[in-house]
Amino acid sequence: MSFRPIFEAHLWDDVKASIYAKTSADVERALSAPQRTLEDFKALISPAAVPYLEQMAQLSHQLTRKRFGNTVQLYVPLYLSNECQNICTYCGFSLDNKIRRRTLSSVEMLQEAAVLKDWGYEHVLLVTGEANQTVGVDYLEKALRTLRPHFAHLSMEVQPLDQEDYERLIPEGLNTVLVYQETYHRDDYKKHHPKGKKSNFNYRLDTPDRLGRAGIHKMGLGVLIGLEDWRTDCFYTALHLDYLERTYWQTKYSLSFPRLRPAEGLLQPKVEMSDRELVQLICAYRLLNEEVELSISTRESPVFRDNVVKLGITSISAGSKTNPGGYVVAPESLEQFEISDERSPAEIAAMLRRQGYEPVWKDWDATLVGLAR
Repeated sequence: MSFRPIFEAHLWDDVKASIYAKTSADVERALSAPQRTLEDFKALISPAAVPYLEQMAQLSHQLTRKRFGNTVQLYVPLYLSNECQNICTYCGFSLDNKIRRRTLSSVEMLQEAAVLKDWGYEHVLLVTGEANQTVGVDYLEKALRTLRPHFAHLSMEVQPLDQEDYERLIPEGLNTVLVYQETYHRDDYKKHHPKGKKSNFNYRLDTPDRLGRAGIHKMGLGVLIGLEDWRTDCFYTALHLDYLERTYWQTKYSLSFPRLRPAEGLLQPKVEMSDRELVQLICAYRLLNEEVELSISTRESPVFRDNVVKLGITSISAGSKTNPGGYVVAPESLEQFEISDERSPAEIAAMLRRQGYEPVWKDWDATLVGLAR
């Protein structure tokens, strides 16, 4: 099976028109539905839903507390390399961006890891550019073997891989893979990815299927908000999630909401998304799906994160550096993008406690995950 036939059956212009045609009656029907559909989701992300935002927020809060309790998981990215063979118009690591490239050695990985351990982290997201010769499967396997003894949960946001590559990495401790489509708009995708393996739209679109067949424990989806109409792009994300949950039901899923942030010498967002619109989207996802994990990163401002955490968010990053070696080895290396919330992990944990939440530093042990599966 593949998501591609479902994707191709939903034409972009038709989907967009359908969303913007939704009425207040559609929104009220969605809010009162005992189980919401993708058509309900269209209504909840439509302009017609804006007057209902307070009601959506209350429902989202209730559903999140019912399913996830009063816990919020803390995670942190560990950038291993900024080497990349792709040209991407929005990314500081783009091949045509003349920066000093750096890839961490095993010793440097452990130096970075020591800082994160001192902060209390057990959940680490490994991030690299997309450079198969430098940070390919051999390098990723070495990184997992190096860091696995030190952390309870290792996630990865790197280049899409073949199914057999994921099958090779999972036994080394790989728990979660994040792979963002960036945009589901084919023409705009091509415009923003003119060179490199990432320019292959279909290969990237098929990545979650390869992950599902490989038996990954959890995968993360999302789009880069700002490349195209956010409502239409996020409907395709919901459509993709719906297919994956039905097809690979043993896998867990998370969603992220990265808004396009400034990066050195790169483009500005084509479509601006306001804070209220991001709140609307987060609540709409929660009302559609009570099980999916929702994550918010340090791209967002402190004020926004403090307020949105109680509206459906289940995981949050803190103290993030988006450059390889950014914590101690090479703090002056170029960032992939600028962060907005620069508070320390301790400050974020204190903020969560003030709001009545318990910060969770450690994900489930691998032994418990194995028993659950």
